[in-house]
Amino acid sequence: MANQYHLDDETIAAIQSSNDIVDVVGEYVQLKKQGRNYFGLCPFHSENTPSFSVNQEKQIFHCFGCGKGGNVYTFLMEIEGFTFPQSVQHLAEKSGFQLDISKNAGQNDDRSASEEQSILEAYQWLAKLYHHLLYHTKDGKKGLEYLHQRGFTDETIERFQIGFSLPSKDFIVKFLEKKGYHRQLMVKAGFLITNDQTNYFDRFSGRIIFPIRNAIGKTVGFGGRSIGDQEPKYLNSPESELFQKSKLLYNFDNARSEIRKRNEVILLEGYADVLALHQAGVPNVVASLGTSFTDSQANIIRRYVETVVICFDGDKAGQNATYKTLKLLKKVGCHVKIAMLPNGYDPDQYIQEYGADDFHQTILEASASEMTFLISHLRNEYNLNQEGDRLRYVERIISEIALLDSSIERDHYLRELSDQFSLSFEALQQDLVTKLKNSEKNDDNRKNFGNTNERIHNNYQNKQKVLPAYHNAERRLIAFMLQNAHIADRVKEALGSKFNIEQHQIIVTYLYGFYEAGNQPNPSHFLTLIEDKMIQKLVVELSMLDCNWDISDRELEDYINTISAEQNGHSRIKELEREQKIMEKTDPVKAAQIAMEIIKIRQQSKRGS
Repeated sequence: MANQYHLDDETIAAIQSSNDIVDVVGEYVQLKKQGRNYFGLCPFHSENTPSFSVNQEKQIFHCFGCGKGGNVYTFLMEIEGFTFPQSVQHLAEKSGFQLDISKNAGQNDDRSASEEQSILEAYQWLAKLYHHLLYHTKDGKKGLEYLHQRGFTDETIERFQIGFSLPSKDFIVKFLEKKGYHRQLMVKAGFLITNDQTNYFDRFSGRIIFPIRNAIGKTVGFGGRSIGDQEPKYLNSPESELFQKSKLLYNFDNARSEIRKRNEVILLEGYADVLALHQAGVPNVVASLGTSFTDSQANIIRRYVETVVICFDGDKAGQNATYKTLKLLKKVGCHVKIAMLPNGYDPDQYIQEYGADDFHQTILEASASEMTFLISHLRNEYNLNQEGDRLRYVERIISEIALLDSSIERDHYLRELSDQFSLSFEALQQDLVTKLKNSEKNDDNRKNFGNTNERIHNNYQNKQKVLPAYHNAERRLIAFMLQNAHIADRVKEALGSKFNIEQHQIIVTYLYGFYEAGNQPNPSHFLTLIEDKMIQKLVVELSMLDCNWDISDRELEDYINTISAEQNGHSRIKELEREQKIMEKTDPVKAAQIAMEIIKIRQQSKRGS
């Protein structure tokens, strides 16, 4: 990969060694150390049981569920969609290296990647400009007054880099053109709008600007809020490769460290709510981007934290959104609490009227459990004065109770239901047991027929078990070679590249060259020399095999002999097959005997004898 972009190998290795993969991956995934490796929920597929592993010693990651793996560069390429030079540039900036590879990258990247980089750079320029205009222009002062009236301090405005777009038709157009950006590209990015391909206007003209950043702190979109009669009241950047609302959370980049520290995140609906809570001393806050909460956003949160406090508006729409969000968060394995606001209030309004201390004590600290919220919320769907609705409501609540993991919680809420509706506890318990049994059957069906992570993992393990002896010997031998240059030298002398599996032949050929160039064993650095993704994936898989550092001479010879025997057996089979073809025409009995001998050789190969 390095050579493709004319990057110096030593610089690539130096940047790589300055960015511990555990630290980089840890910015995206909550990792816990188990033995030699760190484990967490895979960021590349949905799962409830951690199968994503990071090895600090080898500086590589691997998911046993979906199979993705690589080094710190490939991780960023997968999770951020970076090209290789972009991932190098990003890590260089993080570790203080002065590096500019944009020109080199531009010669080799495709047009779409180049456009995306230009758009990303334009977002950074505009974020700075909008913030400057808020404080240093006459029109911007109107926006600043509005923010001050809403109770936001200059410190908060500065922290979130809030800005203002002038009510001018062409100010932003001229600014972007002076920076060298083409109008059509800026329309594609969503900065400008056009009515007839000749007149171009700022999409956010006359609005307060909320920069929306990705997980690494780069502005990738804007949220605009009108301060007059302008409609719509809120306006977001249009969807693009960079700005995908369903996969972003407002303020996530700033709140991430506090979320980890407190092991809890407060989930809100609006930008202003985030600013208000942050100013009130609640830094672990994020918000969806003015749209319905999504599976992707739920998975992002679950990778970092288990406990989520939902604090949406107190009106009917807010409570309906709370219910839908609760279900999505439970689906990915979160523990959910609900901070319930009075009807007609959003968090910002409540803090303005009652103050930060009251919000902490009355709303956040008094957060309800998910079942308490569900019992209250689902009442609104039934007329409890009617017997039929009462019974349907009770059935609905029992279905929700059946989803609880704790038997103590199930018992508690069942007794509450029994007391509230004067129903027999035993009858309710019997209904609950029936629902639990049905749920277990459904779980069994999903395990048998569904494409679950457990099934993927089991298939992965089974695939390893049924491999022929020579195949396993080659895998183990390469795993040792990746960790020990001396072993690689001995294998090179005994076998060269005469492995039986083509992918293994490719790996050892690269590996011999890697060591001949004077490199020390380093699977993470070795990966930068390989461009084929399937080969990269296999190298990671083999590097993660649990091999002892020491291998006896006898064990090494056994591996080599097993591989050589397969080579000899393969040659013998070819020779017998040629003989069999001749005998089929002249001596069918002899041909059958040869066929049996071929079968015997193949069976011996599978047994490793």
